[in-house]
Amino acid sequence: MATIAALLTVHNRKEKTLQCLRCLYKQLPIEGYKLDVYLTDDGCSDGTPEAIREEFPEVTIINGDGSFFWNRGMYAAWTKAEQTADYDYYLWLNDDTFLFVDAVSRLLSCSNNHDDEAIIIGSSCSIMNNSIITYGGIKTKSGRVVEVKEEHQCDTFEGNIVLIPKFVYSKIGKNDNVFHHAVGDNDYGYRASEAGVKIYTGKGVYGTCEQHDKPAKWTDPNMSLRIRWKDYFSPYGSTYREYFIFRRRHFGLVSAYIKLVTSFIHMLMPSAYNKIIRK
Repeated sequence: MATIAALLTVHNRKEKTLQCLRCLYKQLPIEGYKLDVYLTDDGCSDGTPEAIREEFPEVTIINGDGSFFWNRGMYAAWTKAEQTADYDYYLWLNDDTFLFVDAVSRLLSCSNNHDDEAIIIGSSCSIMNNSIITYGGIKTKSGRVVEVKEEHQCDTFEGNIVLIPKFVYSKIGKNDNVFHHAVGDNDYGYRASEAGVKIYTGKGVYGTCEQHDKPAKWTDPNMSLRIRWKDYFSPYGSTYREYFIFRRRHFGLVSAYIKLVTSFIHMLMPSAYNKIIRK
């Protein structure tokens, strides 16, 4: 029987987390497969871990202190999973993403079609409008793949629904713990592509997830400079050092410095920056 380790990291979204897990467990049973769940509780204070233990006692919970954020929480869950068993697949799943009932089976089928040697991305759509693709695969030149009637090859991805077979894990390893929150998923995808691993969006849509389209505080001209400055240097903000590492790694040193300078200008003068970009 093939084994799957589902990986999540959560922070104070109890109802969404429980709904996410309910949708995940509705996938079961999947003939020929066994699924285990590893979930990082990154310092929840809203009763999330207690509710999970009551409704899903089989979930392995890794305790964090609120300093992990998304990427490091996923790293912690993955580390626990790899220490526990030699899994055939790793499934990344955001806790605000609600899988359709056949999603995991379809991901596995797509992976099998590629000899379990490729990363498979499940696109998500808006709950209110299933024609709006919110997260999924990314092509560097054109952005997110929004045409999901057919399978598409991608350069990287957003980490909401991602199936990573053992072959890829043995070649690429885990996500990079240098990143706190953002770009850890993009970085993993680029690392895989650069190592010759193929990335595909599966055909169709695999679940729902609303897009986080609210502008970051550090780019919002309605926020004070003090708030923008604080947010810019937070794990939720620009995290200039981490973005510099990311840009240098995948786009070169010049690109990294350009991104560093332009993001700092964006934070200091968001209104002027937005006018220039619009022009």
